[in-house]
Amino acid sequence: MYVLGIVGGVASGKSAVSQAFARRGAAVLDADQVGHQVLAEPEVIAAFRQRWGDGVAGPDGQIIRRAVAERVFGESPEAARERDFLNSVTHPRIRQLLTEMLTHLRSQGTTLAVIDAALLHETGWDQLCDGVLFVDAPQAARRQRALARGWTAEQFASREASQWPVEQKKARSTWVVDNSAALDELEPQLSRVLAAIVAQA
Repeated sequence: MYVLGIVGGVASGKSAVSQAFARRGAAVLDADQVGHQVLAEPEVIAAFRQRWGDGVAGPDGQIIRRAVAERVFGESPEAARERDFLNSVTHPRIRQLLTEMLTHLRSQGTTLAVIDAALLHETGWDQLCDGVLFVDAPQAARRQRALARGWTAEQFASREASQWPVEQKKARSTWVVDNSAALDELEPQLSRVLAAIVAQA
């Protein structure tokens, strides 16, 4: 089984690329969704409430992601410390779940699995991959996409600042595709990447 990581800057179109590979028969593992599973684990909820108080959990006892985001995103030293804490609690658990999912997919005879993870390089999850695809788009276009989703410019900037610079991600990746225009211009690029993967496999 070939494991392909998908990375890119904030609002670069990683999900659209992952969905395009899913249409081509790939199994897609979304690290954000896995992270949501991790936030529901009792040990994680307890750690967060001990660190940040009961205000980070709702009446149902589940973590309020927005409340966590308010504490960990930003450029202040305090936000960086809280983000380090968040990562120390969640990232090992996410990696474990991703590893278990990949093992299951291999046992099912899956030929291509995609890991969609914004922090693939930062977390070392790229070590789970045979290759990494970087989804490239200009910052202005990505900011506009984020604003169209309802983000503020400040939220975009803080999320961007919390990740590696896009050029560093790009340099660590196996392939680069341009997603600055319409999706139909992206499709031929993905077909070429898939052909290269098949050739390697």
